[in-house]
Amino acid sequence: SNLYFECSILYTFLLTISCSYHILCFCLQMGWGDLGVFGEPSKETPNLDLMAAQGMLFPNFYTANPLCSPSRAALLTGRLPVRNGFYTTNAHARNAYTPQEIVGGISQDEILLPELLKKKDYVSKIIGKWHLGHRTQYLPLKHGFDEWFGSPNCHFGPYNNSVRPNIPVYNNSEMTGRYYEEFEINVKTGESNLTQIYLKEGLDFISQQAMAQRPFFLYSAPDATHSPVYASERFLGKSQRGRYGDAVMELDDSIGQILAHLVSLGIHNNTLVFFTSDNGAAVMSGPHQSGSNGPFLCGKETTFEGGMREPAIAWWPGRIPAGTVSHQLASVMDLFSTSLSVAGVLPPNDRVIDGLDLSPVLFNNSLLDRPIFYYRGNQMMAVRIGQYKVHYWTWSNSWEEFNTGINFCPGQEVPGVTTHTQEEHTMQPLIFHLGQDPGERYPISVQSEEYRDVHRQVTAVVEQHQKDLIPGMPQLNMCDLAVMNWSPPGCEQLGKCLKPPESNPWKCVWPH
Repeated sequence: SNLYFECSILYTFLLTISCSYHILCFCLQMGWGDLGVFGEPSKETPNLDLMAAQGMLFPNFYTANPLCSPSRAALLTGRLPVRNGFYTTNAHARNAYTPQEIVGGISQDEILLPELLKKKDYVSKIIGKWHLGHRTQYLPLKHGFDEWFGSPNCHFGPYNNSVRPNIPVYNNSEMTGRYYEEFEINVKTGESNLTQIYLKEGLDFISQQAMAQRPFFLYSAPDATHSPVYASERFLGKSQRGRYGDAVMELDDSIGQILAHLVSLGIHNNTLVFFTSDNGAAVMSGPHQSGSNGPFLCGKETTFEGGMREPAIAWWPGRIPAGTVSHQLASVMDLFSTSLSVAGVLPPNDRVIDGLDLSPVLFNNSLLDRPIFYYRGNQMMAVRIGQYKVHYWTWSNSWEEFNTGINFCPGQEVPGVTTHTQEEHTMQPLIFHLGQDPGERYPISVQSEEYRDVHRQVTAVVEQHQKDLIPGMPQLNMCDLAVMNWSPPGCEQLGKCLKPPESNPWKCVWPH
């Protein structure tokens, strides 16, 4: 079942505030080790490397979940998935997302970033993958975005429309076609023009808002780096890293064009651009369909460093000092709070916001004291404070999956750490010093004074976190074939409506 194949995306957050413009580039499952500036030897990301040289690089930047949908919900709400409801309670410590079968989506009780930016008259657009629910009430234009060109799900398929419909592509509130139909993706060759289509949408939007002198927020979420990876003809076969590398090269070129466009319009000094990814590289997809997590352990779907530490770059000429590296522990949730801060908008005061305002970091290279929490479902698996990471639970994936050839940590199995059963370490956590051991291979001796000191410090932080935690209502528990993308808005005009099966809901099964 495709319920078992989750979709992640690299997002570029184009955030332009007054700073008048915000751009967030949020890419799909792009790994920490995929950028030349982080040591990727082929050096095929010259534009991102230049962006880092002109801005601020974050080697200690994290997503809020090792899977795409929860990390996107966290980005746009500033809240951990366990608070905003993007998790499941159907089984312990399971990653869950929004496949076509999902009944739920982003809660109406959550307040998303574009809704808040409206207080300062921002025009907001999302380009690419949404992945916070595909039923009409969950779509972007119902949650603060003014424009959308993209898809509610990832480019899975092609499907037999009598059993499983192809994913629709929307232009604002109505579909304009479907993947593998009007929007071709050649699975055999990997050729697709989608990244170029998304780039044109972004450049046109920037031009329109700049000409009208309107503040804007552009959320760019291309999905070319998700299996099955794709690239346009000009980039196919150009990378030393195979088809995945081709996709990365094209995304890098797109970001270079966006930054150059800002300069040509003369608005670069008023624009905050942030680039990061929604989760680590999907190393279980193999070397031709996934990236590199550098020195870090495992990848997507795990709460080891490879699953949640992301490449991240902030760019704002004239405001962010060029060529700086911040060792701040930072999170995608911080982009919510930082965006509001630079736009002059107060965050909601009726809920816990997990994101920090990184303005002091961006403008003064300050360091803020804060923990990083690693969740899988509604289970806190680990926490990082300073250079130390403490694991309370370990699990890569089940023996059942592993024995079928699905391996979340290929070539990186660490005895007692990358366990294939869920192992609880609450009474005696595994503690690693990530500065000395970024690969999480050598736990600190429980008999050492160092261990006792770290354990004592982290225990106090965890106890306070759990005391204050009020979980949101889980949104990812129920599935139903009848809610798939059979008849999206706009299908009538295109003659693309399909007949759904009868409703027969069940509790979703999440094996990972």
